[in-house]
Amino acid sequence: MSAPDFESLFGRAGVTGWLYAADIDTGREVGLGPDEPLPTASMYKVPLLVAFRRQVDAGLLDPARRVTVPASDRLAGGTGIAAMQDDVTISLRDLAYLMISVSDNTSADTLLELVGCDTINAMLDRFGLTGTRVVQSWREGSASMRADTGHGWPYVDPDDIARLSVLDPARSNCATPRELATLFAMIWRDEAASAESCAWMRGMLNLQVWPHRLASGFPYDDVAVSGKTGTLPTLRAESGVVEYPDGGRYAVAVFTRSFSTALNQPRADAVIGTAARMAVDHLRR
Repeated sequence: MSAPDFESLFGRAGVTGWLYAADIDTGREVGLGPDEPLPTASMYKVPLLVAFRRQVDAGLLDPARRVTVPASDRLAGGTGIAAMQDDVTISLRDLAYLMISVSDNTSADTLLELVGCDTINAMLDRFGLTGTRVVQSWREGSASMRADTGHGWPYVDPDDIARLSVLDPARSNCATPRELATLFAMIWRDEAASAESCAWMRGMLNLQVWPHRLASGFPYDDVAVSGKTGTLPTLRAESGVVEYPDGGRYAVAVFTRSFSTALNQPRADAVIGTAARMAVDHLRR
């Protein structure tokens, strides 16, 4: 059976797209450019989450440990601690919750400072995910955009976007669609960390609040969608797992780059769900 025409689907939505989907239990797969290195935007928070829980498993970090994040140390983002005006004292596991559920950049950077990029990348090497790298915090990525363009948000001028190093996978946090989906499959198969930590991570990833990308392709009460979005100028993406009531479970990663530089791209958001649904339907046939 031939694969769906993902390329035409993406083109009609005004984007270039890359996709990989796999049945977590059988390994059956489908994709479009699945091994293309791409910037991950906020999806780098998934390998950070895994590395955090592995350090918990090893007794190196206490998930109940409390840290104070001062109001003077806020990052842009508009969600979670990043949107709060006062000092916040919070546990490490609740930082992880905010980092995943509402993609809070301040929470992510606080955890990343404790875990470290080198620890994450060494873990990814052990997993064989050598095309996935975490090399910068959101603070560093945000600073690079200002340095690249000479100004702050928003970035909508095509010349500015062409200069953004955060959109270059050779200079920023990056992954391939196949490797991100593989990491999700490892979490769902209890291979990424202890069984207890993997179950906890699945719970966190199921709490993501954004319904407009992967989840939009599966508008059913009995189909669960867990995942993590990523967004940068012209880049919209999401990776995660779709679970059916018959036990079928599918790891999916979809990346898009839009032809337009507009900040609001509802067609680009929606095509992520449509492409994921087509891929999962193909795997279920």
